[in-house]
Amino acid sequence: GDKKEKVVQSKDTKRELRKEKKLTPQVSEDAKLPDKQLFDKALLATKKGRFDVARLDLQALLNTYPDSQFQMRAKLAIADSWYKEGGTAALTQAESEYKDFITFFPNAPEAAEAQMRVGDIYFRQMDKPDRDYSKATHAEQEYRLMLQQFPESTLVPQAKQRLREVQEVMATREAEIANFYSTRNNWPATIARYQTVVDTYPQYSHMDDVLVGLGDAYEAEARYVRSLRLPEAGKARLEQVYDGQAAAAYRKVVLEHSASPHVEDARDRLAAMNLPIPTPTPEQVAASVALENSRRQYRLQDRARLLILRQPDVVMAAREGEPTLSDPKPTLAPDITKKIISDFTGAMNPGREAAETAQPVAAAPVASAPAAASATMKSRYPARDTS
Repeated sequence: GDKKEKVVQSKDTKRELRKEKKLTPQVSEDAKLPDKQLFDKALLATKKGRFDVARLDLQALLNTYPDSQFQMRAKLAIADSWYKEGGTAALTQAESEYKDFITFFPNAPEAAEAQMRVGDIYFRQMDKPDRDYSKATHAEQEYRLMLQQFPESTLVPQAKQRLREVQEVMATREAEIANFYSTRNNWPATIARYQTVVDTYPQYSHMDDVLVGLGDAYEAEARYVRSLRLPEAGKARLEQVYDGQAAAAYRKVVLEHSASPHVEDARDRLAAMNLPIPTPTPEQVAASVALENSRRQYRLQDRARLLILRQPDVVMAAREGEPTLSDPKPTLAPDITKKIISDFTGAMNPGREAAETAQPVAAAPVASAPAAASATMKSRYPARDTS
């Protein structure tokens, strides 16, 4: 039996070797050819950091030997040399060369590698979330493009991970802005930013904090309603609206993020509202555990690197799950403001359309309690965060 197996393996090996020989450039036979020598010389120069010399040799190869089997590899090597050189100008040139390569050789396996590299160019230049985030936006676009255009590439898992890391940075930025607005008691802007994180970046490492923050913002609205002198029926309707939205956010933490560090905060808030605490299904628990376990823990070198370098923190980015490939419509603060005013008008005047809520706020004195409440809301919430 073993002998027969060895014969089969031997035949397979020979077949593979023949196939490989057919596909691989005849390196040994062509070693003395001038285009091969130019190519090897250029690679050596790149390795030694002599990028200008390398590019001259590669350009000479492209111009002198248009039928060379090294044409495609030389074009990619030029882009790689700019990428390895680094620096803003060189990386800009690298992007242009990689894009050219994709145009010339769209069906080559290396085209996916070139598109991946374009994402890496912006990834390398990403700043901390509270600074310039345009590089993160560009990186996200390029990795998404890579995944959409080259779904069969062996680099897909790597591109997905990079995309998850970029989205961790973008979610951090949105969450930090939301937190800033909450310290200013600007609840529509807070709600808008937190809701955008929930809808756009479901794998964010601090989603539990985001949902608790979202619930707290709605609870702040409920508290404000309780502080007003309003007709009891209308007041009760409004409280129900905001308490309901707060509870929904807290419940989402308990059900979908049961393995997250701050799930107890959500449970405590539901208990304080005298609401039942839901029980997640085994599937929900398993999904949350898998997501949290996929995150890497901080190591000493991570902390040192983040302290010294200006790089964004992607340590806690998820390492499983599908990153979003297109953004849902963002939630904007003016829309939340209109909704709050509409809620007020609807609660105070049940059955009446609240079309007038989109109109500019009138400065005229108001007589009735409902109208006074509506005017109070309008003056309380000028639309400050429009982005």
